[in-house]
Amino acid sequence: MSGLPVEKNGEYEADIVGIGHEGEGVGRVSGYTLFIPGALPGERVLVKAVKLKKQYGYGKLLRIIQASPDRISAPCPIYSQCGGCQLQHLSYEGQLRFKRQLVIDNLERIGKLKVAGGTSAASSGKSDEAAGAAFQDASHAAASPSTAATKGIVVHPTLGMEEPWRYRNKAQVPIGFEAASADREGGLVGGFYAQGSHRIIDMDECLIQQENNDRVVAEVKRIARELGIRAYNEETHKGLLRHVVARYGFNTGEIMVVLITNGESLPHVDELVGLLRQAIPGIKSICQNVNKERTNVIFGDKTKVLWGDDVIYDTIGAIRFAISARSFYQVNPVQTEVLYGKALDFAGLRGEETVIDAYCGIGTISLFLAQRARQVYGVEIVGEAIDDARRNARLNGIRNVQFEVGAAEVVIPEWRRQGIAPDVIVVDPPRKGCDAALLATILEMRPTRVVYVSCNPSTLARDLQVLEEGGYSTVEVQPVDMFPHTVHVESVALLVRNGTDR
Repeated sequence: MSGLPVEKNGEYEADIVGIGHEGEGVGRVSGYTLFIPGALPGERVLVKAVKLKKQYGYGKLLRIIQASPDRISAPCPIYSQCGGCQLQHLSYEGQLRFKRQLVIDNLERIGKLKVAGGTSAASSGKSDEAAGAAFQDASHAAASPSTAATKGIVVHPTLGMEEPWRYRNKAQVPIGFEAASADREGGLVGGFYAQGSHRIIDMDECLIQQENNDRVVAEVKRIARELGIRAYNEETHKGLLRHVVARYGFNTGEIMVVLITNGESLPHVDELVGLLRQAIPGIKSICQNVNKERTNVIFGDKTKVLWGDDVIYDTIGAIRFAISARSFYQVNPVQTEVLYGKALDFAGLRGEETVIDAYCGIGTISLFLAQRARQVYGVEIVGEAIDDARRNARLNGIRNVQFEVGAAEVVIPEWRRQGIAPDVIVVDPPRKGCDAALLATILEMRPTRVVYVSCNPSTLARDLQVLEEGGYSTVEVQPVDMFPHTVHVESVALLVRNGTDR
């Protein structure tokens, strides 16, 4: 491409100034941005330019000339192939700094908000929302937000884990065929997709999965091979076994196995159940979910119990949860307690408040809030989740909570017409952020506090800007590392209505 300071397939030395939204290094060559997988901020590397666009390009890391002090050897043997983790080559302390800076960058660049002591890292060259954020060496020396001299939003250091491995309580593993070779037929494999593809990397161990989930996946693959159960082929839409889902209760030790099949008939089902029960101590539930569609969506609409119970149980703090095959339940229960504990702190409840929990899911945050509020109202558009929420409320004997199915922006105004006036509104939206109508409803209802739980810093920043323009001030944001060794970060933000006591 003419006019660029680099040429395709040319080799260049690049200074790495940040991390992009997929964990790749953000490099500069004569002012031009190259995204370089495997490179880290502070490094100087030799890179081959492999794909060029007008504003930015992509490079292949050839050699590290000067390494970052945060660089470590990734412990996972398939890390370079698997797309599940992006940051295993970055020290855990470096990951926590990056995630805080990711939040700061989005607040400043997308939300146009002032952060106390925050300095937005250099723009990566992509659009704000697509690029993620870079963090620079300056973040190493960032002052504690609590001592920030200038006014603005306090962004606290990221709350990490003492042991950032083996934290996931749910595995969703695609099953497929290993490519055949000249001397053997392709066999059943299960693992994770290679980066940027649907090619399955066969594996029996994942270092961020709880060990029992690894065992479940390995045993299902072994037993399926023994019984001749055919793997699903997404290209031909033939074969039976599509996915294995394993769920584990961290605090109960209970295990659920869900077999996702391309059809209702499961051959050798009694033998399969018997072998699974024999191989996996602690198993409480074996289910089959039927998904006959040509789709990347894992679950179908029909689930049946092959053996045991339809749920397993786990606890977060003092709250007990029933978890079904398709229930949404946070995959890192240790950090979920940290995240929800912070949301509860930000809500500032004293026992007399009315609270609305939008996007309440199966009631996890609602039930935490109900321990300190007078009354909690939860709304969720997924009816199955509301059924779970009501069951979980009964399970814990919590009566000061009411759940309703529907869109938050429809149900909450109806509650307002009924005279319900919330002191606090809590939102925990999906990655796309809050619906614009819901934000408008929040501004109309004028709660004293809004607590925003976010899994996406860019949509968090966008929505905070709307709420700030509507009469609220963002006081503080707490990043929480729910997904160590990945680029994802959760945050809890506290907003207070202007003119009220903070």
